[in-house]
Amino acid sequence: MRILGVDPGLRRTGFGVIDVKGATLTYVASGTIIVPTDITLPLRLKVILDNLRQVVQDTQPDVAALEIVFMNTNPASTLLLGQARGAALCALADRNLAVHEYTALQIKKSVVGAGRAAKEQVQMMVQRLLMLDGVPAADSADALACAICHAHIAPLTEKLGQMNYQTRTSRGRSRLRAGRLLG
Repeated sequence: MRILGVDPGLRRTGFGVIDVKGATLTYVASGTIIVPTDITLPLRLKVILDNLRQVVQDTQPDVAALEIVFMNTNPASTLLLGQARGAALCALADRNLAVHEYTALQIKKSVVGAGRAAKEQVQMMVQRLLMLDGVPAADSADALACAICHAHIAPLTEKLGQMNYQTRTSRGRSRLRAGRLLG
């Protein structure tokens, strides 16, 4: 499975792509989309949209993982970040990718083992987990961490989904049998 992780931002949007085979994680690509600040908001969002479309076309991921925006103390900043995230979601949806969303706490816990880890800890663990020669830039590291989080969580989520389906199916059969006995 190839996973594209995205760390959306209106000034800098990080992306990271990894391959997952069993428990082995392999680095494919990463980078940062630098969004010019001297252009209008719609054009800034278009930069994110167009560049992420290109990343998807170049790397051909199977799924995408995206960080969920949290509400901070400045509502205007949160709104702008939400718009950048929306542009990223549109780019991924345009390429028909399934998108999985994770909070910053989930991502950090999955990669570092602590939900309140510092950015530097995330960068170092991404370097270690993907066996990179150097420490990745902060935005790329966050995006790669998002992809790693999905690689760790997806198999468990899939198994839980199968268990829930089997439980619902077996309950349905039990009710059906009971209905036949009573009817």
